[in-house]
Amino acid sequence: MAKAHGKTPNMLIDKLNWRYATKKMDPAKSVPQDKVERILEAINLAPTSSGVQPFEVFVVTNPEVKAKLREASYGQAQLTDSSHVIVFAAWDNYTVERIDAVIARTHAERGTPLETLNAYYDGLKAMLLPRDAEVNFGHAARQAYIALGVALTAAAFEEVDATPMEGFDPAKVDEILGLQALGLRSVTLMPLGYRAAEGDWLLGAKKVRKPMSELVTEIA
Repeated sequence: MAKAHGKTPNMLIDKLNWRYATKKMDPAKSVPQDKVERILEAINLAPTSSGVQPFEVFVVTNPEVKAKLREASYGQAQLTDSSHVIVFAAWDNYTVERIDAVIARTHAERGTPLETLNAYYDGLKAMLLPRDAEVNFGHAARQAYIALGVALTAAAFEEVDATPMEGFDPAKVDEILGLQALGLRSVTLMPLGYRAAEGDWLLGAKKVRKPMSELVTEIA
């Protein structure tokens, strides 16, 4: 069981051990664009329910906008010390138009007959569209969190520090980025940068996790 859960050397486990929620980033260091693009591509490849991808991603490098995001995030310095801030914004609701766009894209990319696609997505519409908007936003937000997990792992492989953040005022972030007009709501933030050599109380700290015996239950 030990080997199955990564006790032997493994690049993925090594990278996940390397990463941590960086508290102090070095403002003098900028993440190269090619690394950012690979992290964004990983986000795009993240799995989502029915392949709908009900969220959008904003990459903020403008210093003034980052300063506003920091203010809306209770002064967390990573928002301005990082070189890039990734904002995950989920759809505020599912609509016919949004789901039809998924159908059209799938038809164009795969050549799947529209009759086949409509048969599937009509069922999805019947499930999603009658639901309360807040319920649908919650569902879309969970898809964004799947992409966040992929993004954090991709950043670790690029040896780029990334800090997942929920500690912010979503209404203020939405206003700063004009998300309401786009039918979007902010879900989580992810600054990208490089850890500072000094000033981060978490740098070098041992990871604290449940023992595998408490986390995993095997049902044979």
